[in-house]
Amino acid sequence: MSALQGFDTGPSEWLVSGRPFVVRRQVRWGECDPAGVVYTVNFSEYAVAVANRFYAYLLGGPVEAAKDDNGFGTPIKALSFVFNRSLRPDEFFDMCVTVTGVRERSFDLSVEATDMSGASVFSAKLSPICIARSERRSIPIPPVFRAKLQEVAAVAAEQAS
Repeated sequence: MSALQGFDTGPSEWLVSGRPFVVRRQVRWGECDPAGVVYTVNFSEYAVAVANRFYAYLLGGPVEAAKDDNGFGTPIKALSFVFNRSLRPDEFFDMCVTVTGVRERSFDLSVEATDMSGASVFSAKLSPICIARSERRSIPIPPVFRAKLQEVAAVAAEQAS
């Protein structure tokens, strides 16, 4: 028996795969209500956090610094969920991010979360919009980021057909 058995000694989130982009997360006790299920608002945090990890992966560096280097921010103009089951402390789940649309200034992401048996936990749709941070106005998606989003979208479309 390890002296650390029973203690959270590892990360609560880590990259499982780059293509498709999958992050595994372990529910922390503080994310749950007294009944032992994840607070609904924390699902938004899960979706936004995995989107930020996805951007960091695409841009090859820490997310905010990489977006600053490319002159943009990505606030979310729309966010929707379908919940299929609850999550409890210490439970693991995977979130797979796909690009479902790329427009002039905004794009759509899909986050499909599953438990370790593959059962659906939740589905989220995010619609970020690119902005010039200093001016808080929309701008076209920067070419480097657009190319990476389109590449991921093309792979996802290919796999779906």
